[in-house]
Amino acid sequence: MKQVVVIIVILLGFTGCLRLDDNLFNPNTTKITEYKLDNYTGETDFVLDASFKIADSLIHLFELASQGPDEAVSTRIQAIYIGDINRIATDTVIMYCHGNAEHMDFYWPRAKLLANTQSKNRFGVLMIDYRGYGLSEGKPTEDGLYADVDAALKWLKNKGLVDSRLVMYGFSMGSAPATKLSAGGYSMLPSKLLLEAPFASAEVMVQDASLAMPGAFFTDLKINNAEQIKNVQQPFFWIHGENDHFLNINTHGAVVYNNYNGTNKEAHRITGAEHSTIPQTVGFREYLTWVGEFITQH
Repeated sequence: MKQVVVIIVILLGFTGCLRLDDNLFNPNTTKITEYKLDNYTGETDFVLDASFKIADSLIHLFELASQGPDEAVSTRIQAIYIGDINRIATDTVIMYCHGNAEHMDFYWPRAKLLANTQSKNRFGVLMIDYRGYGLSEGKPTEDGLYADVDAALKWLKNKGLVDSRLVMYGFSMGSAPATKLSAGGYSMLPSKLLLEAPFASAEVMVQDASLAMPGAFFTDLKINNAEQIKNVQQPFFWIHGENDHFLNINTHGAVVYNNYNGTNKEAHRITGAEHSTIPQTVGFREYLTWVGEFITQH
């Protein structure tokens, strides 16, 4: 018993060094001074061949002002839209919420991949760098995460997009804003939700790390996708690698999928895929077929 008490005291003493918040938000591992996209020479999530290239005229880099309900001033965040901005009023658009590390250059192949769904540029794709990521101002926070994605939705709405043509796609940490905003209460209500390798909650992340103490000792984050998904009624697509050692498929993704209470859901458990290797494990074209058919058939 004495040993247990000692361990608890040590953990409490070092709580500031063990904050899960710092592990979830991991921006700017690689510093950048500009977005280079196809010309970026640093590490990327994966590599696409030339057949996936997007015309320069359809790539738009710009800034957004993000301001949460409790914030006195706005934060400038960076965004990329792939597609014809003049067609947003009639196109279907995928809002892509990226993962917890790096910046939009790192995730550029993922955005390009989605822009090739079914046929090149059939759907518009919008991606942002959350505050503190890439060249976006500020420091990452949970509320900031939601405000930043909502700022992107406001921009799309001002360009003429309506709820029925908005598709939300969240990868890894991006599953938090994707699920939260799909549950309602924000500027737009997406018509469909797609989650790749989502996490169940901050609490489960603590428990999966074998830290047999309440999650509050290690994080202030309230993120709980497993509960938020219960409020989502839109068609739901879930894909997760069975070899995901970062977010275990059974304690994270499967829990989120099973808690969905809507009527249209589709699951893909990918044998041999790790956390970030689902598209290349499945095969890029097959991956896009699944995504495209889900978007167009529901």
